[in-house]
Amino acid sequence: MPDAADSDKTSRYVPRNMYPTPPSFPSVPSPLFETPAVFEKLDLDTLFFIFYYQQGSYQQYLAALQLKKQAWGYHKKYKTWFKRHEEPQMTGEDFEQGTFVYFDYETGWCQRIKTEFTFEYSYLEDELV
Repeated sequence: MPDAADSDKTSRYVPRNMYPTPPSFPSVPSPLFETPAVFEKLDLDTLFFIFYYQQGSYQQYLAALQLKKQAWGYHKKYKTWFKRHEEPQMTGEDFEQGTFVYFDYETGWCQRIKTEFTFEYSYLEDELV
């Protein structure tokens, strides 16, 4: 899990796919994308893209923080993000049941609605707080 002090460390960028580019093309990512304030301005699709395609990076951590601020919760079993669509029909100590919106990153890269879904809190990722 990234630490708050990780943003102070300098890291050497190694591109995944080496490709010759002109000298005018940036050779390292912009430090702008290590700033939490930038992530507040990104749209939902961009945050999901960063979360799923920048795994293990500080940017993934910042995207996850921003998704949580927007009331999304990460389901560890299904490995996707859920958000209440409406107030739960039933709640218990360790679960809630109702209609949820979830982000389908595997088959459609879109938000879908799941009715009568039981969200068990034990599967809720809460380490980012």
